[in-house]
Amino acid sequence: MSERTLGSGVEHVLNYLKRRQLENPGFLYAMEDDCGNVFWADPTCRLNYTYFGDTVVFDTMYRRGKRYQVPFAAFTGFNHHGQPLLFGCALILNESESSFAWLFHTWLQAMSAPPPPSITVEPDRLIQVAVSQVFCQTRLRFSQPLIFKETEEKLAHLYQSHPSFESEFINCVTETETAAEFEASWDIIVRRYYLQDNDWLQSIYNARQQWVRVFIRDAFYGVLSTNEGSSSLNSFFQGFVDASTTMQTLIQQHDKAIDSWREKELKADYEAIHSTPVMKTPSPMEKQAASLANNVSTLPSRYLLRRWTKSAKTRGSEEQPEFSNSCQESLTVCYNNLRQEATKYVEEGAKSIQIYKVAMDALDEAAKKVVAASNKFRGATPGTTLPNGDPYPSEEARETTSAMNLPGGEKERTILELTTELERTGQRCEVYRANLLSILRDMEEQKFQLSLKVQNARLSLKE
Repeated sequence: MSERTLGSGVEHVLNYLKRRQLENPGFLYAMEDDCGNVFWADPTCRLNYTYFGDTVVFDTMYRRGKRYQVPFAAFTGFNHHGQPLLFGCALILNESESSFAWLFHTWLQAMSAPPPPSITVEPDRLIQVAVSQVFCQTRLRFSQPLIFKETEEKLAHLYQSHPSFESEFINCVTETETAAEFEASWDIIVRRYYLQDNDWLQSIYNARQQWVRVFIRDAFYGVLSTNEGSSSLNSFFQGFVDASTTMQTLIQQHDKAIDSWREKELKADYEAIHSTPVMKTPSPMEKQAASLANNVSTLPSRYLLRRWTKSAKTRGSEEQPEFSNSCQESLTVCYNNLRQEATKYVEEGAKSIQIYKVAMDALDEAAKKVVAASNKFRGATPGTTLPNGDPYPSEEARETTSAMNLPGGEKERTILELTTELERTGQRCEVYRANLLSILRDMEEQKFQLSLKVQNARLSLKE
């Protein structure tokens, strides 16, 4: 693709992003200075990450080689049905460590949440370095399907002359149970096929801690298991973005993919709620359990991972998030925690006029408690008066008055303290401004949630 065509395509995408943001304040996009790299995410991406951000795939298959015409990448994950979810998209026009680091920082800021516990990427040095810089506590995994695919390409002669090599290689990576067993199996393959000096095999062996099953099975990667017949990462855009997709048609295919997967998720949600699985397994394990079960008729809850259950996107009052140390360090984190809980409260409180009245009464009572606590911690008593009838001065006014009556050294110290407080106040103002924008985004999220309920109702009527 020529530079002129690429430039006009980027302009087409940017016009789309600008229009979406005007239509929806919760839609976010950003462009890296001087590089042209672009990132975007809608409110649903952020909501998806809230529920299923325990593992992330950075899918860059569309930038690989000359097969594709668009330098497109996506942050994806998996919902409780095992379906791919979207967390954000990007155009990567410039590939460098700093550009990938900018993209990861921008994405994480847009999600307004902690980094993911684990991430899967293609085996690329630039991406690996950027991940280590931005997600320093995140477990990194290289995609097995992509490594298998590239091995097949680089050792094509061996695959053709020795058909058994593929199954031996895959079994070595996916079936060995211990590190020692893997090492022994790998050594046998290398010696049998005289691959001791093969640079590709040596490079992936050196990176074995990031992709061989025995070394990564202690971390959670969702349903990102070995898929021998696939060269992708169960891509969200597979079947929508392909070699024929241009920059001009990318957005159209992008929207089709989003609509298609959201419809599938709604259908799966509906079926999960309104159907009961039929138990027909002749499993020997089940027979063994029956002969041992000791009146244990249900699995203990500690063995059930919530993110795979029907209630993955709901949370009871007994599961409220704890107030972490990070909240004490960041007003934004505190705000985001409160916002997530308030969003669910609003949804329940608006179901009927009766529930609405109860919710408003509860909010009024909560507001009084918040004000009382706020006054207590500030040490001020707004609304009260002094003996002469004057209003009780604010904390800032009292500090200023006391500073005027202090000696020179004390005055300078107090002025410095007040200046520092002024800077903090300015920072809080910036946070409040950002939070106000977030409220607008939340309103759009509520609108989307209502549309989901309408679609659910339609599906119910069709049934």
